[in-house]
Amino acid sequence: MNDVSVTGIVIKSEPIGEYDRRVVLLTKERGKISVFARGAMRPNNRFVASTNPFIFGIFDLYAGSNSYSLSKVEVKEYFEGFRTNLDLTFYGTYFLEIADYYGRENADNVGLMRLLYKALTLLLDDSVDNEFVKTIFEMKAIMLEGEFPGIPDDSDLPQGARKAVRYVYDSKPENVFSFSLSGETFEKLKKEVREICNQTFDREFKSLAMIQFTQNQ
Repeated sequence: MNDVSVTGIVIKSEPIGEYDRRVVLLTKERGKISVFARGAMRPNNRFVASTNPFIFGIFDLYAGSNSYSLSKVEVKEYFEGFRTNLDLTFYGTYFLEIADYYGRENADNVGLMRLLYKALTLLLDDSVDNEFVKTIFEMKAIMLEGEFPGIPDDSDLPQGARKAVRYVYDSKPENVFSFSLSGETFEKLKKEVREICNQTFDREFKSLAMIQFTQNQ
């Protein structure tokens, strides 16, 4: 077995058997990988807190012939706000689901990881609108995968929104949220991006359904 150290974010965690967990990481070095955390379901196990979704840190692994096993975690950010605010949890989990959708093993997912980290950070900032973060995250994630179709010439999207799309396309993932749009212009951009998402994603995201449900209450 070989030792491997990766920097990443836990995007999924599920029980395996009675005491273990299977953790999915989006990493800088190896894209999306699955890791087994032995005993992580035991109450006093050292991996109880560090193998939950949203954890960002450095993960030391044993690389076997067919799988990775967790040996140590140095947590850099717990993102505790997602455990105390249900609305934020839905948004954050939606971002994790998109990261899981696009992540690939041994792929260059550095841009996606940086985008995810920045988006999660902004969700916990009360001064930033969650729908703004969501819309820009969706758009940039699709762009990073080369699936963004562009804005049709006959679209009624305002010029300010078109400039925003170009800015997001040209900017580094961690910088794409550094602008603002007026209410009506943003609403039209959000609608356009939602239509693109509906055409692009070939699966339903459970957390998105919960976001839409709570908005309609």
